[in-house]
Amino acid sequence: MSDPAGGDGELIAASLEEPERFAALFDRHAPAIHQYVARRLGRDAADDVTAETFLTAFRIRARFDPARAGVRPWLYGIAAKQIGRHRRREVQALRLLARTGHDPVADSWTDSADDRLAAEAAARPLAGALARLSAGDRHVLLLFAWADLGYQEIAEALGIPVGTVRSRLNRARRKLRTAAGPAGAAGGALIEARIHEGDPV
Repeated sequence: MSDPAGGDGELIAASLEEPERFAALFDRHAPAIHQYVARRLGRDAADDVTAETFLTAFRIRARFDPARAGVRPWLYGIAAKQIGRHRRREVQALRLLARTGHDPVADSWTDSADDRLAAEAAARPLAGALARLSAGDRHVLLLFAWADLGYQEIAEALGIPVGTVRSRLNRARRKLRTAAGPAGAAGGALIEARIHEGDPV
């Protein structure tokens, strides 16, 4: 995916001489990063992890290589590393969702009680399966499903070959399909139908 108008890469380059220019990059991308982190760790952690992501990005901005990766994969890669530091919290939240069906993050997106009940019923087996995935497989799966990154972008974000992205995503999909059964095929609140699609266009 290309940089939006105004050029993210140009903003980073300009911020080396004028650090205040980096604020525009934050304004442009922080909401999406925050939403992604909130879906994985909950809203309590999302503010801190998003701030850590952009603070890290600011500190290492001189190392950003626009020829190698776009800004979105670069930022999601930094966010993934920050999320990795909270891995225990994420797994505990997924296990709680698998046991109880209660997802406070999803509650805030779902308007009616009926919709919440249906979403929780579908999410429980998926949450348990997600909790059992390795951290690497979970990163690939959720960057694809929730951050809407393509295979190449995920490879750039995580610093792994595209072939590894494909194998991890295929393995994670198989495990989720097995665990979720009809609920997983139907989608559910926790994992969107994108997980069950083929390769991105």
